[in-house]
This record gives sequence, C-alpha cells and structure tokens, in this order.
Amino acid sequence: MSTLPQPNHAPHAHSGLKVSRIMATVMLALTPATLFGFALFGWPSILLWLVTVGSCMVLEVACLRLAGRGGPKTLWDGSALLAGWLLAMTLPPFAPWWIGVVGAFATIVVAKHAYGGLGQNPFNPAMVGRVALLISFPLPMTTWVQPSPLFAASSPSLIDSLHIVFSGTPVPDALTSATVLGHVKAEATRGIDALQAVLGLQMDGSGLGWHAGSLGETGTLLILAGGLFLLARRIITWHIPASLLAGLALPAAIGHAVAPEQFLSAGAHLTAGAAMLGAFFIATDLVTSPATSAGRLIFGFGCGLLTWVIRTFAGFPEGLAFAVLLMNAGVPLIDRYTRPRIYGHGQPAKAS
Repeated sequence: MSTLPQPNHAPHAHSGLKVSRIMATVMLALTPATLFGFALFGWPSILLWLVTVGSCMVLEVACLRLAGRGGPKTLWDGSALLAGWLLAMTLPPFAPWWIGVVGAFATIVVAKHAYGGLGQNPFNPAMVGRVALLISFPLPMTTWVQPSPLFAASSPSLIDSLHIVFSGTPVPDALTSATVLGHVKAEATRGIDALQAVLGLQMDGSGLGWHAGSLGETGTLLILAGGLFLLARRIITWHIPASLLAGLALPAAIGHAVAPEQFLSAGAHLTAGAAMLGAFFIATDLVTSPATSAGRLIFGFGCGLLTWVIRTFAGFPEGLAFAVLLMNAGVPLIDRYTRPRIYGHGQPAKAS
C-alpha cells in the first residue's frame, strides 16, 4: 500500500472572472452597435428589444423557480439578459411583439433550461430562438425596413411605433425594403445575376450599416470594434472569429473569381448579414464551442464555410444561425479528436 501523501484538492486554476462579469463585458461590447441600430430604425426597434429581453428575463425566473434553483438573485448572472439581447439583434426591427415573446420562449425554455440551465445547453440558445422563428413564421421574420432614423420626419413616432409593435398595424409600404443578401437572392430568382443586383444597393456604405437588416446586420464596424474589445479583454480568443471569417471569405473569394456574376464577393459576405456578429458574439459562446484551440479553429472554419454554402445555394439568404447550430452538434466530436493527451497518460511504464 502506498504511503505517499494524497492531495486534498485538484490542481485547478481559476482566472478570477465570474459569469456575471463576462456577461457584462459582452453586453458592454454590444452596446455601441445596439445604440446605432436604435438610432437607425427608431422606436419600433427599441420596443421590440425591450420586449425580447424582458421576456427572456421573466422566463428565466420562472424556469429557475420551477427547478428550485433560486429566483431573481440568480437572474443577475446576466446570461438570460445576454441571450435575449443577442436574439433581439437578429430580429427585424419592426417585428410584432409576439415574435420577441415566442423567440424568448424557444431561447430560454427550450434551448437552455430543457437541457439543465446555464452551462448545460449543447446549442446556442439565441440561435435556436432565431431558427425556430424563421422556420415557423417566415413572413414577419423576413419583413425588413429601410433605415428611418429615430428623430427623422419619416420615422414612426412613439405612438405609431406602439401600434406597429403591439397592435399589428402593418409596416408602411414606404418603409419596406430588403436586406443585401435577401435582395440578391430575390433577384437571382428573376434571372438577374449577382453583379447587377449589387450595383443598385450601394454596397460601399454597408460597413457603416446604412442598409436594411436587423440590429446585428447594421453597424458592422461597431460590431467589429466590440469584438476586438472582447479580444483585448481576453473574454474570447482569436481562433473562432479568425477561422469563421476565413471560412466565409475564402470560398466567397474563389467563387467570385471564377464566376463573379453568380457569386458575391468576399467583401460583400463579410459586411452584409450577421457575419461579424456571429464571428465575435455568437459562435464564441463558451458553452457551445470547443474547448481546445485546434477545435476552435475547426469549429469556426466550419461555421464560416456552412454559412457561405447556405447563403449561396439554399433558400435562406442568411445562413449563419443554421451553420452555428450544425457545428454546435459537432462540438463533442471535435473535442474528442482535438483534446490534448492527459498528463502522464500513454507514457511507457518505467521499470521499478
């Protein structure tokens, strides 16, 4: 029998970061792009954001109490607030209130607490909410509006916005528009190639966000700045953002070089849609992404490649949410084949 002293504690290291601090830092990084979206689309986007985030927080408290794991105090870890925030960033700014509520239910109840709560979910909750809404309610989820700044004469007033969001008042025809990716996809069905479709969209300003889309599709440069802030604060690592953007840009560049009339350029793919939001804020979710650096590179590249495939060949203009969920499903397999050798395991036994 061995007489060596046995360790009392596992040799674990702790970074000192709490869940609440991580969530608060991510929300801080999202704030500039969110405020820009509010200014760009006016009161309806603000009201929908409040409904979506508020519904997520109410459902979080209800699930925690049903599970006997605390109530409002546990709520302030920020995970529900961030999940609702990210979901709201993917919704059409003038969507009706029930879109936010149903999406919150899919995000919090189905994608998070059905699997055991924070840290147990295999799929990104906000992306589950978005995909559930997109498949179930395609019309309100694809009704976009052109930018109508908050205090502009063309922007709905607060009273008009309350009617649009809560009373089902139709969006004025003068405000309806299409996203860059949606416009190109729609024009393709009419036999108009990608080059001609893009010419009428003034893509040069897309990096500044002046185009139709969700809050997460506008303000691309602000979202990029927020992602770089997260990298500087070491909340995320560079592996997933870099590999996701590479996985999206590389096939786009090759396709555009071979057939520019059929395939959008890499720049268009990176600045249109939710590529930046997905690269820095969604695919980097600590719970649903791989644990190793090599695994994160594989995961990110797969997300980018699948996004390009879905955008280019499938019926949906934006494929990021589908791509992330598909790669989430592969995370256990990626972790299995990229995990490092356990210390001392597999070494030849020494002769005594």
